[in-house]
Amino acid sequence: MLRFLVLASIVACSLGAVVRHRRPRIDGRIVGGEDADIANYPYQLSFEYSGNHICGASIIGTSWIVTAAHCVDGISASNVQFRAGSSFRGTGGSIHPAGELIANPRYDYYTVDFDIAVGRVSIAFEFGPSVQPITLSTSQPYAGHSSVVTGWGTLSSGSSSLPRQLQVVTLSIVSREECNAAYEESGGITENMICAGVTGGGEDSCQGDSGGPLVIERRLAGIVSWGAGCGEPLYPGVYSNVAALRSFVTKETGVA
Repeated sequence: MLRFLVLASIVACSLGAVVRHRRPRIDGRIVGGEDADIANYPYQLSFEYSGNHICGASIIGTSWIVTAAHCVDGISASNVQFRAGSSFRGTGGSIHPAGELIANPRYDYYTVDFDIAVGRVSIAFEFGPSVQPITLSTSQPYAGHSSVVTGWGTLSSGSSSLPRQLQVVTLSIVSREECNAAYEESGGITENMICAGVTGGGEDSCQGDSGGPLVIERRLAGIVSWGAGCGEPLYPGVYSNVAALRSFVTKETGVA
């Protein structure tokens, strides 16, 4: 595959085509977080593929979830299920097989733009203390706004081991100017993206958390999407901007 990609790049250059480079992908954990109780984040889901946790997701209705488009890219709904109501990865709670997965048709694999997808479950969620939907944000977050991110991504760089218990971290929204400057070489961010992190780094979300929620004032404001490394001082995490992409969710699910 690598040889094919290199060859394709050479051929494209020789033909005068523009070679598109993928944005940096996040590499695997919530950094600097702490153990969390699902009762405090009852919208959080574990997105399981063939029985294994691969991403996060959020409940938005009795039969609907929202996640990242890159989490559903190239996979069959028949192999996907969502675990609700459990603080612990791979055990407890209730299981909800995916009946349908719908990525935003404008999702771009290379730029990770329009990185949002919805899913319909074949067994509806039964709402209770540990299982609740979250409301979609309608407003753009401002720089410095405090946000909460949850997930089961690995805890240290390069690790392949996922935590057993849900993790939570508090991050600040980073201004568009600062985030664009950080990712200038990758083309910056689009209006469909927001950024969050902490001064000095050390706290962040990552790949095992992809598709999971960034919440501001009890509303879903972002979806874990991409970034350079995790917890790097100069590179905040990048999240899908729910307010900007909300019309897609409403069109497909009826959830406003």
